[in-house]
Amino acid sequence: MSGMKAIVNGRILLPDAEVRHKALLYDEMIIGVVDEAAARREAAEVIDAGGAYVAPGLIDAHIHGYGGDDVSDDDPAGVRRMSERLVENGVTSFLPTTLTVGWDTLKSVCGHMRALARESQQPAYPGAEILGVHLEGPFINPERKGAQNPEYILPPDADQVLPFSDIVRAITLAPEMPGGYGCIRALKQRTDIALSMGHSSATYDEAMAAVGLGVTRVTHLFNAMSPLHHRDPGVVGAALNSDVYTELIADTFHVNKAIYPMLAKTKGNRLVLITDALRSAGMPDGEYENGGQTFVLKGIECRLKDGTIAGSVLRLNQGVRNFRDYGGVTMAQAVRAASLAPAESIGVAEEKGSLAPGKDADITLLDEDCNVLKTIVRGLCKYESK
Repeated sequence: MSGMKAIVNGRILLPDAEVRHKALLYDEMIIGVVDEAAARREAAEVIDAGGAYVAPGLIDAHIHGYGGDDVSDDDPAGVRRMSERLVENGVTSFLPTTLTVGWDTLKSVCGHMRALARESQQPAYPGAEILGVHLEGPFINPERKGAQNPEYILPPDADQVLPFSDIVRAITLAPEMPGGYGCIRALKQRTDIALSMGHSSATYDEAMAAVGLGVTRVTHLFNAMSPLHHRDPGVVGAALNSDVYTELIADTFHVNKAIYPMLAKTKGNRLVLITDALRSAGMPDGEYENGGQTFVLKGIECRLKDGTIAGSVLRLNQGVRNFRDYGGVTMAQAVRAASLAPAESIGVAEEKGSLAPGKDADITLLDEDCNVLKTIVRGLCKYESK
């Protein structure tokens, strides 16, 4: 790539502040926030943001599908199509997330994503970068399976995961299942995989023991886990009472928006906005298939035929808007929860998640309603609204 670029006339969002009357200078990496006049002199290309927010690219650390495709279909072309669509939502990188399906399928997905992750780093790749795989299961508790298929649930076993430790960035498991603590201990000692607690009936003490062994994340807080109870605070209590990163599906359906201000105060910079989106995201109402089970989309609600909630159709930029509007936080704080916090939670914050000098030039321009105007991945424009 030749020449520096500058974004001027924007509201630049840093992790804890909004900066005006400055410019963002970048090539394939972020160079820095500089004086506008100097940027206009130095840059080979000047982009006028027209007063829009200049934000770090959004990172979705938990997304199953989009636009009719699903990661568990084990079709690399489908995940490539997801990548192309996700930049429309300001997402510059993501973790393709599997369902609890057959282990042979999961192994195959990991192999395909290993190759696709490398491909996604190339300049010619048309969409959001793939950072690795999030295995949601199969090491979960059948009591809290949610919309996961119980047929494929397995006891926690680190040896099954180790061959894929180069591509698996995160795994959701239930620590209280037989072998759970041993699995956590082995994965913590031998890999850099972010260990996330979810689909779990753990007591508060069991959950806190898991945190002590190396669990650093909690998957979609409140959903598919032991609830907050005054005599046993459960996984929810452990999430709120420790410094683990905590996922929130901010679609106003999975978690009532009245909870958002509480989470903003209790979790602060450790709150991670996700979509948990299914293949029905970006699609019309109707019936869809999900890990061998049929679910129905109506409005913002996805449910199995028996009424069980099954993932979301949230776009991550909408999640940012919802959290800002109902969480009592600033735009900078809401964006941080969908950029730097997820990057930190999966161990990629040295390269991703903010507009700090030396990081990848992953940038999105958002209007006041969080509609995406432009998405830039590693310094190259991958989406521009018409």
